[in-house]
Amino acid sequence: MTNSTILANARIVLSDEVVEGSLAIEDGKIAEILPGRSFGGEDLGGDFLLPGLVELHTDQIEGHHHPRSGVVWNEIAAIQAHDGQVATSGITTVLDAMRVGTDENTRSKAEDVAELAAALGRATSEGRLRAEHFLHLRCEVSADDAVDGFALLQEHPRLKLVSLMDHAPGQRQFQDMDALKAYLTDKFAMSDAEFEDYAATRIAQSQRNAPGHRRAIADACAARGIALASHDDATIAHVEEAVALGTRIAEFPTSIAAARASREAGMKVLMGAPNVVRGRSHSGNISAIALLRAGLLDVLSSDYVPFSLIQAVFALADGSEADLPTATRLASTNPAAAIGLTDRGTIAEGHRADLTRISHRTGEPPVVRAVWREGRRVA
Repeated sequence: MTNSTILANARIVLSDEVVEGSLAIEDGKIAEILPGRSFGGEDLGGDFLLPGLVELHTDQIEGHHHPRSGVVWNEIAAIQAHDGQVATSGITTVLDAMRVGTDENTRSKAEDVAELAAALGRATSEGRLRAEHFLHLRCEVSADDAVDGFALLQEHPRLKLVSLMDHAPGQRQFQDMDALKAYLTDKFAMSDAEFEDYAATRIAQSQRNAPGHRRAIADACAARGIALASHDDATIAHVEEAVALGTRIAEFPTSIAAARASREAGMKVLMGAPNVVRGRSHSGNISAIALLRAGLLDVLSSDYVPFSLIQAVFALADGSEADLPTATRLASTNPAAAIGLTDRGTIAEGHRADLTRISHRTGEPPVVRAVWREGRRVA
């Protein structure tokens, strides 16, 4: 039996234009786009209808799992709480970023992450989740145990993306040591002496571990067909290293030179949606809007605020930085394509009916009114 739904009288955001009309869904896929006013189906009253957003890098699941120092929440409950936050932000496909590679400030050990990833698989198989969830491993390659932690999860069936990170002081995200000191003082209340010890230890770890760990993890990803991302590249040398490793996505490049070199090498450039909403990087690096103006931005990620993804789409359109279809592609079509999910991310006949209904007034945050995943309303 065919399962049919009509969503009527919407402003439908297609890949290159916005059309007023209705959308027919059959068996979880978009069957037809019908221009003009309709008198049948669910009346959306002129709200926008966007493709469900595709999120490649959100760190929020770990915060639900460890909501306070010394507190470990039930894995399934943590995943469901995270899933609700994601889905009600208009995100229908999400790669949950989990870190491997520990230090003195890491709440989750590799074994904890493996348990959380196993729970993600269970929650998916039991139909508990509104969005479709995959796994993204954030590998801190300077850490002594980065490769061992990765090995625990490299065969996970939902692993889609691996990013290679090195947060050692004095390079990449925190080239400015004064900025790093201010950040850590605020976050961990470090004294001057504690910061100096921290910096020296981390730099030594990076010099000892990072090159070999990058290569070992990249080779494992290549053998398994897992997409690889660089992280916080700042220099041409960083980009050249990423290219040699087979990297597909440049996450959060910190300079326009690194972004341009990444794009010229065939990588997709990803920046944070909070950067767009705030108009600047929280760590003082290049702004996402500057990269957009230079034609060097391909993908937006919510990073540390799930709602920022849909908020950034409309902020770009409201500010005339991009028309609405272009802004939407940054959060839907482009991230889906970057990891090979070609069945979603665009409102087109034959694609999955992953959709989000938005009401919006210029200059204000959008309101997510409803979300459908494969034609089933989930929010």
